[in-house]
Amino acid sequence: MPLKNYYRVKNQCIKSNLHYLLLLMLCLFSLTSFESTAQVQPNLGQTDRLMEKGKEALESAEYEKANYYFREIIKSGVPIPSEMPYFFAETLFALKQFDNSANFLNKYLQLNGFKADYYDEAKGLQKRLVAPLNEIRSCSFCDIKGYRYQTCSKCEGKKVIEQDCHYCKGKGIVGCSRCKATGLITKKNIFDQTEYFQCERCEGKGRLVCPFCKGSLKENSDCNSCDGFGKVHSDEICDHQEEKESI
Repeated sequence: MPLKNYYRVKNQCIKSNLHYLLLLMLCLFSLTSFESTAQVQPNLGQTDRLMEKGKEALESAEYEKANYYFREIIKSGVPIPSEMPYFFAETLFALKQFDNSANFLNKYLQLNGFKADYYDEAKGLQKRLVAPLNEIRSCSFCDIKGYRYQTCSKCEGKKVIEQDCHYCKGKGIVGCSRCKATGLITKKNIFDQTEYFQCERCEGKGRLVCPFCKGSLKENSDCNSCDGFGKVHSDEICDHQEEKESI
């Protein structure tokens, strides 16, 4: 075979092999993409069913049940139906979770604007939220979300607790910094000789009474459970009324 023909045949074989390899890679990529898409495909049918159940529960005044269904939609991680925040806001309002209701209502209006299917109803809910939200803001018995404060069980509302002194670690004494806890001070005389003297500060003891706790071993500091507030958050919806002491 002439050398020229040999190289032409060889080049054709190489091109043919490359073409086959590219087709094989394309098939593998398509198969992988299909499998990945199938794995992450959200279960939109399940979301629709949860949505319908939530709306039915809301219409039947079964607010706790509606709350459960709407929260399941959020937990599922799939795209949330555009009208869901409105229905969830109505549910939360009925459960007196006014701050959460306002948050979801605002989200609904931000996403859908005045073209929202339930725009008029949403604006009506917005007006109904004004009074309870103002009550929350002016109440000293609850946090900004409307949940009642409870007395901190650790400090019993005193805001501070007694604990080991942080400076001496509950020992009541600390090493003397002047003599480095040795009780002796060294000095060089005129002959460059080292002389030892009793430390006047600690009287040769090498230690001092803790200047922070004065030897009591304890200190009073802000309670770390309530950060010195004396109260902690709870899951109880506040009625904005002072609790009556039990007899």
